Amino acid sequence: MTNDIWYITAAVLVAYLLGSIPSAVWIGKVFWGIDVRNEGSGNAGATNTLRVLGLKAGIPVLLFDVFKGWLAVYLLQFLPIAHYSGFQTDLIRIVLAVAVVIGHVFPLFAGFRGGKGIATLLGVGIALYPVAVIVTVGIFIFFLVITRYVSLSSIISSVLFPIMVILFFNPHSTPLILLAIFVGIFVPLTHRKNIYRLLHNQESKFSIKKKSK
Repeated sequence: MTNDIWYITAAVLVAYLLGSIPSAVWIGKVFWGIDVRNEGSGNAGATNTLRVLGLKAGIPVLLFDVFKGWLAVYLLQFLPIAHYSGFQTDLIRIVLAVAVVIGHVFPLFAGFRGGKGIATLLGVGIALYPVAVIVTVGIFIFFLVITRYVSLSSIISSVLFPIMVILFFNPHSTPLILLAIFVGIFVPLTHRKNIYRLLHNQESKFSIKKKSK
């Protein structure tokens, strides 16, 4: 049991470090000589990268940020630990999920100035709630097409996510339900400035900038 605790602690640390890989910052600086945190919305995430640098930078950033969220949840599979109950396993995965998102928002490798964690949460969701995530992505796309506000679409889909999980997909796991509720609270909190701009008609609508290397 003592060894298990050390293995789990190490996995949580790895998940945080994985989340701390600032793909938006590194890709922008290495290939374009631009720190995306100094451009556009100032956010080190896929959406701002798409706005500032275009598809060639934004798509790799999006895919990597989703992948690191997915991989963090699956770190548990690589640990030589004793068999745990379903409840315990879900709890450990949730801790790993929270660690990778915190790493993305407060990245060690980028001065603790990261993104809002939406793409990384998407990766976590794919690992834990694949069906619910498909529906949530559909909701996000629907509101994005109608409003062209990424922030508003993210907030609406995240708030609806725990409702869908609880009412329609009914996971038989209290930790998974709690994580879904956490997502519904966490995303609006990270979008406080966006909410202010939306209320004052100051939020920018989504567009992709074509940026030459």
